[in-house]
Amino acid sequence: MAVCVSVIAKENYPLYIKTIPTENELKFHYTVHTCLDVVEEKVSSVSKSVNDLRELYLGLLYPTEDYKVYGYVTNTKVKFVIVVETSNTLLRDNEIRSMFRKLHNAYTDMLCNPFYTPGETIKSRSFDKLVLQMMVSEVQS
Repeated sequence: MAVCVSVIAKENYPLYIKTIPTENELKFHYTVHTCLDVVEEKVSSVSKSVNDLRELYLGLLYPTEDYKVYGYVTNTKVKFVIVVETSNTLLRDNEIRSMFRKLHNAYTDMLCNPFYTPGETIKSRSFDKLVLQMMVSEVQS
C-alpha cells in the first residue's frame, strides 16, 4: 500500500505531503527530500536523450528495506512522489502509473480553482479526499 504521497514544487519545496502512519511522518519527509536528487538526475538524463518527448513517469527512484519510492514529473517540473511498502508485492508498475495519473489529474483540477495561487501549499479538501481514497483503496485491494 502507499504510505506517503507528496507533491513537490518546481523549486523543490513540499506543496503537499500525506502519510498514513502519522507517527512516522518526519521519516517520510526525509525520504521524500532525499529522493529529489535522484529525480533531478533522472530528469536531466531523460531530457538530454530525448528533446521534446519525455516520459513523465520516472519509475522506481530507490528501494529501502521497508519502502520503495516512485517518482513522476509533470511538464511544469512539479514532482509527485509515492512511497510504497516493500512488503506489498502485489503493486505492479501499471498500478503505480495509474496512481500517478489519478494524482496528476487531481492536481490539474485543483490548479483550475481560481482561489488557488500556484506555489502555495495545497489545502484543497477534494484533493486531500482523492489522495486518501487512493491510499485506502490500496489497503482494501
